[in-house]
Amino acid sequence: MLDFSSIVEILEEMEKTKSRLELTDYLVTLFKNNSSDLIDKIIYLIQGKIRPDYEGIEMGIAEKMIIRMISQISNISVDKVYQKYNKIGDLGSVAEEIMKNKVQTTLFNEKVTIERIYLIFDKISKITGKGSQEIKLRLFISLFNDASPKECKYIIRFALGTLRLGIADITIMDALALAYTSDKKNRKILENAYNVSSDLGRVSKILANDGIKAVTAIKIELFIPIRPMLAERVQTTKEALEKVSGRGAVEFKLDGERVQIHRKDKKVQIFSRSLENISHYYPDVAEASKTIGLKSFIIEAEVVAINKYTEEYLPFQELMHRRRKYDIAKNVEQYPVSVNVFDILWATAKDKTNLPYQDRRNLLKDVITKSVDQKITLIPQKIVTNTEELEKFMAKSIEHGCEGLVVKQTSSPYRAGARGFAWIKIKREYRSELVDSLDLVVVGGAYGKGRRVGKYGALLLAIYDKKENVFKSVCKVGSGFTDEVLEELFRELGKHIIPKRHPHVYSKLEMDTWFTPTVVIEIIASEITLSPEYDAGMDSIRKGFGLSLRFPKFTKKIRLDKSPQDITDESELIQMYKKQRNIKLK
Repeated sequence: MLDFSSIVEILEEMEKTKSRLELTDYLVTLFKNNSSDLIDKIIYLIQGKIRPDYEGIEMGIAEKMIIRMISQISNISVDKVYQKYNKIGDLGSVAEEIMKNKVQTTLFNEKVTIERIYLIFDKISKITGKGSQEIKLRLFISLFNDASPKECKYIIRFALGTLRLGIADITIMDALALAYTSDKKNRKILENAYNVSSDLGRVSKILANDGIKAVTAIKIELFIPIRPMLAERVQTTKEALEKVSGRGAVEFKLDGERVQIHRKDKKVQIFSRSLENISHYYPDVAEASKTIGLKSFIIEAEVVAINKYTEEYLPFQELMHRRRKYDIAKNVEQYPVSVNVFDILWATAKDKTNLPYQDRRNLLKDVITKSVDQKITLIPQKIVTNTEELEKFMAKSIEHGCEGLVVKQTSSPYRAGARGFAWIKIKREYRSELVDSLDLVVVGGAYGKGRRVGKYGALLLAIYDKKENVFKSVCKVGSGFTDEVLEELFRELGKHIIPKRHPHVYSKLEMDTWFTPTVVIEIIASEITLSPEYDAGMDSIRKGFGLSLRFPKFTKKIRLDKSPQDITDESELIQMYKKQRNIKLK
């Protein structure tokens, strides 16, 4: 088994390369040379977490605490640590540089191991209440006092979830397949298990201890969320119909929050599309779910805010009032919702994901009847075979306040965690050349003038490059904001201010304020254009030019239901530009 200093040496080599094949080879070495009992802990630390997302366990460690710790250990002022952070841009590297000059003060050192790091992180994640920050600080310091400067660098990166190596889950699964089966093709088996269990640590431990056959036995379980099936986007109804071979099931695309509802008898849990347990925000939805005529099930639905008097759909932003931690009962009363069911994945101890879409829809028709709570309804749907029918249904969806349509292949199974043309989304036209909205992450802000003094006049937005695990600037937006939304954004963004541009953000522009990429908002624009100022899609169309948005406008949707890794990907943006310009796609 490798000690932590040897693991750090491998991580150092990984930092020097951007080659996915080389990263995979280093991970194979790391996995092969460690105990199978530790593999799950190594996977979690690489992913920047302690446990799978759905368990909701976070360390609660902020950059400010790390800076305090570095200051205390090194006897360097907090201001000087901040200055070094502003210059270097990575707290791990700051700690490494400062700790090189630290005088050894302890006679006996306890060995730093992955087990010890994980154990301390686990303890820190469970500490709450009065004085918790000081206890967390002491635990961190005990670890740092025994660590070398290089080990400190990676302990901090593990703690902050900023390993900076560009390792995606796919790369981890490739390496696991090679390390434990010597065959990369087995990644597909690992991926299937991950998609139904949402826990790569668990998958890796079963693989390492029991082999690939045991991994195939991982099935859907109640109260463990399934990674959601995702839709591809197209720009026209004609293209959508072609993708489903001329016949498709068309559903309203509602402006709400996608949820996965798990129930067994009286127990109900609700998960977001990013696998977070959000049951406490929707106690009314949990109660209503108990009226469905099945003792146990997993269903997917769109929760939408409605007008309490007319029951008309309200914009997504209204629903986000339900995502506040306090006054839950008051929010339930003030912001009623409807639960629009669109799929069933598991029922009465049987997996339904392999059934064709139409069979799953028919099963829903049987159980979502008039006898269930009036909050719960089947999402409107129609089978269409021509563009005229599709466009009429689109018009109907828009009349009802929807975003557009989702077109589904009637014979398609539910492919957990997959994005493809089995599901296709078409959004309503915004009277512009760009017919779809984009989900972008806020990475910087410029101070406002006039009525926006004390707030942000413009926000710098970025798309996600999942190949490199970085965020690339794409536009600045300053229109579409109401005073109320500006206030909410200012408050939310204030939690994520950092002293300089985040190391995972690529931007040529300088901003008054920089943020950790966290807050996701929805944007519309007239078109995608070439620009030398922005980093998104740089050199993909023309050398020296990236892609930007012309006349971007905020749609008033802060996407609290989406993580930064769920936003519009760089490859999607490039494809949208090519379609917009009628450039032949490769």
